[in-house]
Amino acid sequence: MIVCLVSLLFWAGVALVCVFVGHHAWGWPRESFIRGERLTTIAVASLVGAALAAAGVTYQAVLRNPLAEPYLLGVSGGASLMAYLAAVSAGGLASWLEPLGQQSAAFIGAIAALAVVMLLSNRRGRLEPVTLLLVGVIVSAICGAVYLLIYHLNLRREVTFGTGGPFRFLVGAINTNLTHQQIATAAGIIAAGWGVLLFYAGQLNVALLSEAEAEALGVRIHRLRWIVLIVASLITAAAVAVSGPIGFVGLVCPHVARLIVGSDTRRLLPVASAFGAALLAMADAVSRSASTLTYGPLPVGVLTGLLGGPFFLFLLWHRTARSARALSSS
Repeated sequence: MIVCLVSLLFWAGVALVCVFVGHHAWGWPRESFIRGERLTTIAVASLVGAALAAAGVTYQAVLRNPLAEPYLLGVSGGASLMAYLAAVSAGGLASWLEPLGQQSAAFIGAIAALAVVMLLSNRRGRLEPVTLLLVGVIVSAICGAVYLLIYHLNLRREVTFGTGGPFRFLVGAINTNLTHQQIATAAGIIAAGWGVLLFYAGQLNVALLSEAEAEALGVRIHRLRWIVLIVASLITAAAVAVSGPIGFVGLVCPHVARLIVGSDTRRLLPVASAFGAALLAMADAVSRSASTLTYGPLPVGVLTGLLGGPFFLFLLWHRTARSARALSSS
């Protein structure tokens, strides 16, 4: 409880500072509509960051891979592709998506991608973690290629994409054109999913052990994988539906939180979620303040990619070096 409270206070402090950051100047916004717009954007950014960080904690625990993050299973690729199809569907070959809207289409894409990945990774009712990662990467690459193909086929069409333009579906950006219903839907799904993950946090600690040890401790590891992977993928889909595929938040935040509170998932989940919310709120503030140097607000996915890419390479190098030292000592 104390960990959750401290994490919440940390996020609240960062969010309050971000309210003072504007496009042209810093300070508390006096106009109510500007203040409301900033608060809404910060709330959406925080919601997305918390969801991605929580999903990252789950994937790293249940797959026993410190390099795992929400987009390795192709969930974000499928969600982004279907959301983009819904945006360009008017009168096109995907016109059946138009009545659904981008948010509903994103959920359909996420569930379809997850179903494909789990179907191809399933062996006699058991999910193979290595196969799951490989299939997820391939599905994500295919979705990205299809997105670029459709984008080039629709270059001449007049379509309003909102914040970040069409590339919001490729690199991710906080959408400021959301309705209150869309925000409430995403928040409800993410909150419910986060609660389920917290409920299974104790079992996720056991999932870090080998399958035989987990079974000996009474944890049905394969059943646990099915449940938490589906829940984590659904909250990822909810985040992608309102922001696009913002990368590396689910990789960086769990590792930073692990340095502070250790590997206990019961503490790691709330702390990493707070870090994810604060990180994306700060990225949105930087994007807002840097808009005078660029042609409009910079998509936050670009900033998280610039931060997370080197961090990913460092983790990979550190893991390789540690394995090499272990082999040389043996």
